[in-house]
Amino acid sequence: MKGKIVSFKRLRAGAVLAACLIAAMSVSQVYADPHGHGHGQGQGQGNENGNGNENGNGGDHSLRHVLLLSIDGMHELDFLNCSAAGTCPNLAALATTGVNYLESSTSRPSDSFPGLMAIVSGGSPRTVGAFYDVAFDRALAPPTITTGNGLPGGTCTPNVFPGTTTEYEEGIDLDQSQLNGGGTDGQANAIDPMKLVRDPANNCNTVAPFNFVRTNTVFGVIHKAGMRTAWSDKHAAYIAVSGPGDGTNVDDFYSPEINSDSANYQSQAPSESILTCKPLPDQHAVAVDDDYTQSFQNIQCYDALKVQAILNEIDGKTHTGTGSAPMPNIFGMNFQAVSIGQKLIYQDFATVPPPFTIKGGYTDSIGTPSGSLLQEIEFVDTSIGLMVKELSAKHQLDSTLIIVTAKHGQGPVDTSRYVANGKPNDPASILKAFLAPSEKSAIGPTEDDVALLWLENSADTATAVSDLELASPPSNNIAGIGEIFSGPSIGLFYNIGDSRTPDIVITPNIGVTYSNSVAKEAEHGGFAKDDTNVMMLLSNPSFHASTITSPVETAQVAPTILKALGLDPNSLQSVQLEHTQILPGLPLNQGD
Repeated sequence: MKGKIVSFKRLRAGAVLAACLIAAMSVSQVYADPHGHGHGQGQGQGNENGNGNENGNGGDHSLRHVLLLSIDGMHELDFLNCSAAGTCPNLAALATTGVNYLESSTSRPSDSFPGLMAIVSGGSPRTVGAFYDVAFDRALAPPTITTGNGLPGGTCTPNVFPGTTTEYEEGIDLDQSQLNGGGTDGQANAIDPMKLVRDPANNCNTVAPFNFVRTNTVFGVIHKAGMRTAWSDKHAAYIAVSGPGDGTNVDDFYSPEINSDSANYQSQAPSESILTCKPLPDQHAVAVDDDYTQSFQNIQCYDALKVQAILNEIDGKTHTGTGSAPMPNIFGMNFQAVSIGQKLIYQDFATVPPPFTIKGGYTDSIGTPSGSLLQEIEFVDTSIGLMVKELSAKHQLDSTLIIVTAKHGQGPVDTSRYVANGKPNDPASILKAFLAPSEKSAIGPTEDDVALLWLENSADTATAVSDLELASPPSNNIAGIGEIFSGPSIGLFYNIGDSRTPDIVITPNIGVTYSNSVAKEAEHGGFAKDDTNVMMLLSNPSFHASTITSPVETAQVAPTILKALGLDPNSLQSVQLEHTQILPGLPLNQGD
């Protein structure tokens, strides 16, 4: 039986929004009003922490909070479709006072780690240095002990640089089978320092996630300004959002482990939740010790933990709901439910309760959701509705900028084009002899619907590319190769010579994924449209509804957040280095 959502009245303002969104796509009506302004006086107002904004915000209104939501996997197409179908009424209502971006693109690679860091830093892997949750750095040394996912431990000698695969996901938890990661209540103390890679240039000290990233984040800038910060995500490793320093730029961090054994939910999950999930609705998944990513139903219970944390924070409490704290000036979470709904083929029982379906994903090339995906979209929409309702009840809606976007998309939308193409025909298998040693360990190479390859010797790159071309020529393209980037072409995306830049990047044909998994029909990480084009909606009651068709990037969210809070976007190092602009069409300053 599916978990029941605690009753509340859905917000259905703007019942004709779906038609408006589609109509907005005509040439004559798609535009952003660069001079649109909100209503009100716009004078400076102090926040709950006693921090005044002497300049006010938004010209004619004052923004003191930003609620940042990543619906991982959510395409712009998904938003247009659910708005038209009336299946995401709360998101649709936000769009009636929001700016919607049709051509919003994620980081490349479109993985969760670089995708999240782009949103909060304003930078790409070129400056942030986050290529994938599992990647490589020629200047670092392996962890002291083998990680939970099989990255081998090894030795570290100061000023000797052997290079190592890097891991910033569940494998660095103290105990990745536990919902709390082996720490306290899903906090960053779940990270096992013995499983962290080390820096020979810094006396072999461990490299915590927040120091693995090279540039600062909105959490660091906002925290330094004396404002309160909070974030909820899927791994303890995602304390990386704190940015360089001691990891304290996030005042309230919550990250229950998504890849933990769901059998532990009953004893470890907090009692307070927007869903009734004790016991978890999918006991077939529990019986085989599956994690939350393997169940359409249990993933909702997992996400609901973070939704409750957001509601607690809106109510002036910590994420646990047990302590008082000011409502954060920047806070938010990621949703996993849509991503699971897009790619999972259920394995734990022969049937699923209707209206769920065994296969997630889409039923056609225009993005009509399967029964399971539709259930996930509706769950996320209802959850966001609860947040908006609570903001309104606490008289905080007018002062809050709500940003809804995604770390990554998912491909292919046309699931009939999905091709599981793993060993022995994937690029890493073909070029195994060239790979760096740790890339051949149990943790494996970096391959999804993209392949990022780090060779043992970069001087062998041209030879390796030639061998790959010979093994998978156009006439017998066993690796499903679309494009190969190496040498100077890598410089189109990343810094040549950087210790973290891959030697070879392969983007496969649409639908090809370098996995033999029978439990998936989509993946992310690649550069294709379905992987990178995601929803981007910024909403506040003072905004006029508008649609932007010019291309934008999710990295532009970071400087926009600072602008909205009256802080300097150029306080972000990646913004300076990459010249990242704030998002267009927003009434954040008089005359914008």
